Amino acid sequence: MSASAWSKPVDVRQQVQRLWDDGRILAARLSGDALFPFEVRLRQPSAAEIGEQFDAVRGWVREWEAADGYQLAWREINHRQTGRNRLPDRAIVASEDDALRLIGRGADARRFERLADVTLAGFPQLRPWLARRALLVLEQAAQWPRVLEILRWFAAHPRPGIYLRQLDIAGVDSKFIESRKALLTELLDQVLPAEAIDHDAVGARQFEVRYGLLGKPALVRMRILDPALYIAGLSDISVPVAQLARLDIGATRVFVTENEINGLAFPDAPGAIVVFGGGYGVERLARVPWLTKRELIYWGDIDTHGFAILDRLRAHAPHAQSLLMDAATLQTHRALWGMEERDKRHTGELARLSAAEYALYDALRNDVFGERLRMEQERLGFGWVRAAIEAVSNQK
Repeated sequence: MSASAWSKPVDVRQQVQRLWDDGRILAARLSGDALFPFEVRLRQPSAAEIGEQFDAVRGWVREWEAADGYQLAWREINHRQTGRNRLPDRAIVASEDDALRLIGRGADARRFERLADVTLAGFPQLRPWLARRALLVLEQAAQWPRVLEILRWFAAHPRPGIYLRQLDIAGVDSKFIESRKALLTELLDQVLPAEAIDHDAVGARQFEVRYGLLGKPALVRMRILDPALYIAGLSDISVPVAQLARLDIGATRVFVTENEINGLAFPDAPGAIVVFGGGYGVERLARVPWLTKRELIYWGDIDTHGFAILDRLRAHAPHAQSLLMDAATLQTHRALWGMEERDKRHTGELARLSAAEYALYDALRNDVFGERLRMEQERLGFGWVRAAIEAVSNQK
């Protein structure tokens, strides 16, 4: 070991700094864990180095003798060349106060103590959380009074059923909450009763659902394909799902398509509408009972996800038919084939496909016709599409 590898006084400070950086010093204030006295065992010169580098060793010892902020434990050695010598063996930081002075964190510790006291006065159940997240509390110190106001408001108004914009909390606007949803989720999960939390709603986008706020309503867009069914002259409308459920316009046939341009270009058809599906969000159509009771025809991409979405739709509407998702359509448009993204394909079992649909899905997931093959619906020749739609529309 060279002299550069022997422990230096700065090493003790770094060890104490790690106790701060991982939150253990502040956590111990709440948990009662005993961190001090804290000992750091020192890397020392070997017997050979003492003999070969005696002057360097003496300088190293003097450096430790001049250091402060902790106590030193020494050991004595008898060296055959240099005789009896005393070497620093361990540095001992006796107390938390000594540790805080060593790393210059005394003011931060006192600030955290004040924040913890005011928090626990209102929410004693947050003690374990405060111990785990002490440094985060310090980061939010300037805003912490507003955070506590939010907790108090929700504790008094569980699942309020209003929009975030409508919360009337002194000094708090919706942007403040929007920018701290992750933090507030951690805290609200601790302070609210279980029945006030929708535990199935996870993530920042589900914050409103999780805590009983009103969220931006999911809209369904549809085009009415029969002029006789227009609503006050309107044929292209987007409405919240709940309103669409009450808007039975008398259509007898419902087409569902994924691509927006396809929906816009859909030809007129008697007694029909076309709904813009929204990928895997197609499940929201299950909340529109009258849609699932009509003749329902789904047109998606000929790829693994297209068939997975069809399978999901049939979980709510078993009678749904597929359109333009067949082997003939695929082979006719060979020149326009594309590829699915690698590692993003759906390869699981699908139990709700017809025999022909499943055979094509199975061929796609196993690369029978080509690697990661897909046929996007917007690539199909429009004459082919029109003929298929007219064939369905002419059925009685």
